[in-house]
Amino acid sequence: MAVGKYLRWKDSKGNEFRPVSLTGTELLNDRTLNKSTAFTYEEREAFQLNGLLPPRVQTFDDQLNRVYDGFKSASTDIEKYLFLRALQDRNETLFYALLSRHIDEMTPIIYTPTVGKACQEFSHRYQKARGLYITEDNVDQMDDLARHFLGKDIKIIVVTDSQGILGLGDQGVGGMGIPIGKLSLYTLGAGIHPAHCLPIALDVGTDNQDLLDDPMYLGVPRKRMRGQEYKDFIKKFVHQVKRNFPKAVLQWEDFSKSNAFDNLADYEGFLPSFNDDIQGTGSVVLAGILGAAKVKNESLADQSYVVYGAGAGGVGVADQIYAGLLKEGCSHAAAREKIFILDSQGLVFDDRAGLDEYKQRYAKPRSLAEGWQTEQEGKVSLTELINNYPVTVLLGTSGIGGAFKEEHVQKMMEYTSRPMVFPLSNPTANCEALPEDIYQWSDGQAIVATGSPFDDVSYNGYDYRVGQGNNVFIFPGVGLAAIVAQSQKITLDMFTTASYALAECVSEEDLAKGCVFPQISDLKDVSLHVATKVLENIQATDQNSPLRGKDIEQELAEHMWEPVYLPYRRV
Repeated sequence: MAVGKYLRWKDSKGNEFRPVSLTGTELLNDRTLNKSTAFTYEEREAFQLNGLLPPRVQTFDDQLNRVYDGFKSASTDIEKYLFLRALQDRNETLFYALLSRHIDEMTPIIYTPTVGKACQEFSHRYQKARGLYITEDNVDQMDDLARHFLGKDIKIIVVTDSQGILGLGDQGVGGMGIPIGKLSLYTLGAGIHPAHCLPIALDVGTDNQDLLDDPMYLGVPRKRMRGQEYKDFIKKFVHQVKRNFPKAVLQWEDFSKSNAFDNLADYEGFLPSFNDDIQGTGSVVLAGILGAAKVKNESLADQSYVVYGAGAGGVGVADQIYAGLLKEGCSHAAAREKIFILDSQGLVFDDRAGLDEYKQRYAKPRSLAEGWQTEQEGKVSLTELINNYPVTVLLGTSGIGGAFKEEHVQKMMEYTSRPMVFPLSNPTANCEALPEDIYQWSDGQAIVATGSPFDDVSYNGYDYRVGQGNNVFIFPGVGLAAIVAQSQKITLDMFTTASYALAECVSEEDLAKGCVFPQISDLKDVSLHVATKVLENIQATDQNSPLRGKDIEQELAEHMWEPVYLPYRRV
């Protein structure tokens, strides 16, 4: 059955409806079809629901008010998370309508930072099945497992092996909370119908001893699969995805840094796929830098960039800055010279033994530090780099709370009157510096953005809105564009285009206040703008694109779902 028709049909008079074959408790237990107390009297009769629901019919607004009251009555964030997940499991239309009305309040609950705690407590708070759990024992049986889903209707898959969950590390099977949360944001931001979304957890074991010692742990009780065994497992999984879900975009999520780069490199040409920790993070940070450069009336090439934390996110940020510099006319050599990355051993030099391949492209020659005063020979710390080089942009992707100090920011102000300081690590406890401190250290002159949500900051009689560099501004729009364009490969250029599109979504009023990201409440408009710009670029540059000659606005409208109840007709 055609996807569009499956979700929304029109009769000969132009009236929209949805054809439904389920009846009784089967209909009430289908989370994508259940209207609960909003089923009309006529629908209750037609679908054998009489006596299965309280007699009074509620309006959609009545339901929204009731569930919002339930949400507000929860006393802790994790209780609010569980309330929303339970609502999602029984009535997805109501769930997404509620989120849409309270997006600022609820996004931090369904995703960062609350989802981290939900992953940690997954086995003790498990409620209801959702998605697929793939292990070494069932990866060869995915043909059978996929039959539980309308394979050709799956448009987006988010998969994790749970080794690098947020700043929390290995969470074993509990990492399933991440794909579930990310896909909720795809629906909320890009309107991808939940029936087209599939979360997958690859349970390859865990090295988290606390989980292995926990009798309640729901995952495979073994040490984490590694080496060739892991590579063989991933290869089987990817080939099964391509065979069983041929129209799906695959998003890799929260893998360890080495596996993140390896999996992306191995399979980005095999099926449309991307890694949000690498490409999404890089794209959203570049958008913030573009906005900050506009505030300063400078260009990307006028800046010197330090990325503190050279994991998947950090190198992804460096890659996207590099792409932006090239787009604005820098040579390859000049672009690389402007970007510095630091890991646990300090500034990355090109003569380091055993240097990871993905760090090599930003490694500096040892001669750069000749004559620098350093505490430890052969090692350059963040402080020593800033003291010896005119850094104007400081980006934190380290997961080390409090790593940015007052001395760093004050030294940067000797190089520029408006330093860009983005402590991007989350959850909040891992943030490299608090926005309030950065404004104080810089006398309100720093341009600040964070990865976690922060309240507005008042300093010296001035109110600052702290922009959140949240990947949710990027991946829903890029994913939607890839689906609409039927992309065979998701390219770096798509993410660069997305960065510039996101930067266009920040109001002049916000820029005037030094805020370089839009508000989360604007998510749907932002996602639509990002998708539109990516599709326009594909349409203009790809002679073989199925978008050639098509109306992009109309194509997007046909793929985007609104969480409202349609009348049902029995078939």
